[in-house]
Amino acid sequence: MKVDVLIEKGLDGTFDVHFDPDKEYNLGFGLLGQGNTIDEAIEDFYLSLSEMKELYKERNKEFPENIEFGFKYDVPSFLAHYKSIITLTGLGKLTGINPKQLNHYVTGVRKPSAKTVEKIEKSLQTFGKELSQLEFA
Repeated sequence: MKVDVLIEKGLDGTFDVHFDPDKEYNLGFGLLGQGNTIDEAIEDFYLSLSEMKELYKERNKEFPENIEFGFKYDVPSFLAHYKSIITLTGLGKLTGINPKQLNHYVTGVRKPSAKTVEKIEKSLQTFGKELSQLEFA
């Protein structure tokens, strides 16, 4: 079973990692990871998973072992996580979105519309495909 896990940046600058609340998985439990960085939050998420497995074991309950997690970023989390690799200026060139507007998304001043999120996602996927076909002579 694939479970979508959201990575979200809070207004305080920390990150949360949790199941997508818009989807029903009927697992009988939830998991939450929190941290000052995305890596810390994902590590905490997996710690929560280990603790949940241990709790199930203590209660002689069978834990579902066939869970596969698919991590999804919100825009501010993605931009914060990759800021040392993808600058807002560079992303602005890829997407056509003003870097100042992108900065508003990172800082939480504004939230991107669904159309803007899709534009950023498609632009990055297209760029990724171009990179995957790159060959040097």
